[in-house]
Amino acid sequence: QVRLQDSGGGWVQAGESLRLSCVASVSIFAINTMGWYRQAPGKERELVAALSSLGHSTYYTDSVKGRFTISRDRNKDSLHLQMDSLKPEDTAMYYCAASDYSGYNPEFADFGSWGQGTRVTVSS
Repeated sequence: QVRLQDSGGGWVQAGESLRLSCVASVSIFAINTMGWYRQAPGKERELVAALSSLGHSTYYTDSVKGRFTISRDRNKDSLHLQMDSLKPEDTAMYYCAASDYSGYNPEFADFGSWGQGTRVTVSS
């Protein structure tokens, strides 16, 4: 199993931005599919964004399309989630995740490795 460490959460006001980061015990580019999940209090965990190997395809849940961007940084060997125009409903614990899935649709990946989570709080 790959060990993941996520960071970058914090407390912001609505409309502001945050950038989450994730590093792994192996090169980020050696992992087929990576994603970001979130879980708000009292709600189920949901896949927010995912990125296939080599960045050929991405997935975003409808509520974040146009506001969030998932990417891999070759220089820093890290995964990022750029979150712009944050809304109070984005408040949650966010988790970096990794999968061996090598298909074209990253939203179908079975994620078996998880970061410890980083908390994002957006106030209105």
